[in-house]
This record gives sequence, C-alpha cells and structure tokens, in this order.
Amino acid sequence: MANCALCGRRLPALWFGKKICRWCVRHQQALRAQASGAGTEDAIQPLMAPPWLVQRRELPVSITQVLLGINVAVFLGMALATGSIDPTAEQLKHWGANYGPLTLGGEPWRLLTSCFQHGGILHIGLNMWCLWSLGQLAESLYGPWTYAGIYLVSGVASMLASAWWSFGVVSVGASGAIFGLAGALAASFYLGEFSLPRDAVKSQASSLVMFIGYNLIFGAVAGHIDNAAHIGGLVTGGILGALIARAAPDAELWYRRAAILAATLGVVAASAAGLQRSRGYLIHEQRGADFLKQGKFNEGLAELQLASRLRPGYLPTHLALAYGYAEQKNLPAATDELKQVIAVNPGFAPAYYELGTLYREMNRPVDARDEFLQLLKVDPNSADAHKGLGALRADGGQFSEALQEFQAAAALNPQLENIYYDMALCYSGLGDNDGAIAALKQQIEVSGEESDTEAALAAAYRAKGMTREAEAAERKVAKKTPTQ
Repeated sequence: MANCALCGRRLPALWFGKKICRWCVRHQQALRAQASGAGTEDAIQPLMAPPWLVQRRELPVSITQVLLGINVAVFLGMALATGSIDPTAEQLKHWGANYGPLTLGGEPWRLLTSCFQHGGILHIGLNMWCLWSLGQLAESLYGPWTYAGIYLVSGVASMLASAWWSFGVVSVGASGAIFGLAGALAASFYLGEFSLPRDAVKSQASSLVMFIGYNLIFGAVAGHIDNAAHIGGLVTGGILGALIARAAPDAELWYRRAAILAATLGVVAASAAGLQRSRGYLIHEQRGADFLKQGKFNEGLAELQLASRLRPGYLPTHLALAYGYAEQKNLPAATDELKQVIAVNPGFAPAYYELGTLYREMNRPVDARDEFLQLLKVDPNSADAHKGLGALRADGGQFSEALQEFQAAAALNPQLENIYYDMALCYSGLGDNDGAIAALKQQIEVSGEESDTEAALAAAYRAKGMTREAEAAERKVAKKTPTQ
C-alpha cells in the first residue's frame, strides 16, 4: 500500500491517481480558496493545521511530565528511605514491586505500582529519557487522557506478562509501559488513520532504536532484563493503537476510546484471574519457600502443604517440605517427602543423599547405606555418595575404610564441604597426627580459618607435642569466639 506524498498517511488499497490523501486534497483546496480571497466560508474545508499539530486544550502540565515526575519521586523516595540508589529485591517488594506469588496471591495492585519503580540510576535514567521522547509524540497524537490510558493499560499488561513468564522473579520499571507507547505509535502509523508525517517518524526513530537497543544489549550482558514485560507492553500497546486509530481516530470520539481502553483492561483483568487459578499451587509454593527462608516454619509448611494438595507430585514443593520438616526435627515426615521426590523423579540424585543423611541422623545406618549406594548407581561420580558412606564407616569406628571413602570424595570434588575436616578426624582416630594436621591445613586453604577447623588443628598439634603451634591456633579460636 502507498503513502500520501505530503503527510505520509497510509492510502487505501487500490488507490489510483495522485498519491495524495483526501485530507491533503481538501486542505490544498482550502489554501487556494483563502489565497484567492474567496473567504473561508466558500472553501471546501477551513484552513487548519494537520491533526498531529493541532493544539489541544492546555493542561497546567503535560501528562508526560506528570508520569515522569511520579517515577522520579518514587525513585527518590525509595533512595531516601533505604539509603541506596540500588535497592534490593526485598526492598522493591516492600515498595510494591511485581512478584508473582504476591501479585497473584491477593495483591493485584502491584501490577500498577511496579510500573513506577526502578532498580537503579541507570535504569530510571534511560527509561525516563525514552518516556520523554516517545511520550511527547504520543501525547500530541492521542491527546492527554487517551495517551495516559494507553500508558497505564500497557504497563499493567506488561507486568502481568512478567508474572506469567517469570513467576518467582521481582520485576519493576516503566519500560513495559513505554514499549506500549512504541507499539501504539507503530500500529497507528502502519495500520490506522493516524499515520504520522515522515519527519515526525524520523525524529523519533533514533529514540526508539536506542531504547530497544539498550534493553536488548543490556539484557544480553546482564541477563536480568524482563523481556516478557517488554513484549507484553508492546503487544498491548499495538492492539490499543490499532483499535483507536481504526475506530476512534478523532478526539471527539472519546467514548469509543474509553470503551476500547476499558475492554482491553477487562481482558487483562480476566487474564490475571485465569493466571491466578492456573498458578495457585505456585503461589503457595513460593510463599512457603519465602517463609522458610525467614525462619517461619509453621507458616511455611502450611503454605507448602496447600501447594502439595493443589498440585501433587510437584518436585520443588516436596523438597521444600522435606527441608521444613527436617528443620523442625520431624525426620519421618521429611523422609516421606524425599521418597515422593524419588518416586516422581528417580534420577534426581540430591534426594538420595539427603534421604541417606536423614536415615543416618535417625540411627538407621543400613537404610542410609542403601540410599548412598543407590546414589552411586544414579551418579557413579557422586562425591556426596562417597562422603555419606565414609561418614557411616566413621560412625562405626572403621576409620581406614572411612578415610578411603573420603579420599574418593575429595578426588571427585576437592571443594566438597568439610571433606578434609572429615579426613582429619579419621587420621586422628588412627593416631596419625601428621595426616590430621595436613588435612586440616588443606581444609583451611579451601574454606578459610573457621573456629572448628582451628580447634581441631590445635588439638592435633598438642597430640603431636607441638605446643607453640597449638597455642597459636588456640589464640585464633579465642579471637573468633564471641564473648558474653
């Protein structure tokens, strides 16, 4: 399809003759009539500016300025309250960030408030620059209230897309709403009756390219750009722009525009309700996991049990339940959850080690040994399996056999937690103080000077008769031990 040679507006299909739209033809006729002195009353159309230059009823400030001011005010308020211009995820959630378990778990207002939060000075700086550039063009084209509606509806939809795609990720920023403006402008230019003059498009093209380029490049480098929100905002804005341009190109048709915005918002709300129902188990699972991290085990287990009823067999829920029960010393319940994990996914190696460790703690060495051996069948190179078998041998006083298992574990994973400390205990049990000292020094190289390691090293030095070295190690322990 061709465009008007004067204003760039899209011409209808099968357009013959000069490539000038009807509006420009009438506008030229009005110009000729006025120039000839015939007066505007005989003109086909009164002389008027093109629609994108029409001066709308002035507001004290533009909507773009209002939106920019709100974003900056929220950022400054957070910076003053938190003492940082790089807020943490918890601080963002406290201030209303989009977070699936909270947003879809009874706090839908986060879909809106998160659009006015930002995660850093660079984040807000680039977003506000793009808002200033695209916002002024969109506001002059659509008018203040339609423009505000497109911005807000696109922003809410973008955050819903983020909650759907990245359920357990904290999401903030105006970029989804700004992408909505970009989508609306593009749709109006290519599909609707709001075709923009070429000069206006060219003047804004660099801003749009920079905005998209920044998000793509920064997302590739940093890996935490919310592309789901960008796409959600872009698609929603594109739909709104096309519908408004087709059905309500004139500001006088405000009721049609309001209906389009309301209908789109209704679709977003219905989508949110459907997402809430389909992700109910995830909401409770994530809430439960968050409670466990905070040490609120009763609340966490209650949420996780509900999640398990809503979606039986969901592996992360059973793992979290096992952890919660183990922390509360309800070891039989913890082992039951780990058995369910293995039943759901027999190839999930960590479950065998955790189950064997629980059996060992429950003084069931035979069952523990079976789990560690099964782990070796699932993963023949499992350092954890050898460590577990070594611990069982050491429990039975079989220090030589235990040492062999620990050495096998260290060969597979030299960074395995406390593996050299465990080896040192075996050396001590065998009366090999030199071996114990060497193993403890290696443990210090791996994990640093920890109190338990230094205390064991001091004991090994004393057993060896190295009093000066033992006293030096004991002084280090004393420095690390808090006083009452």
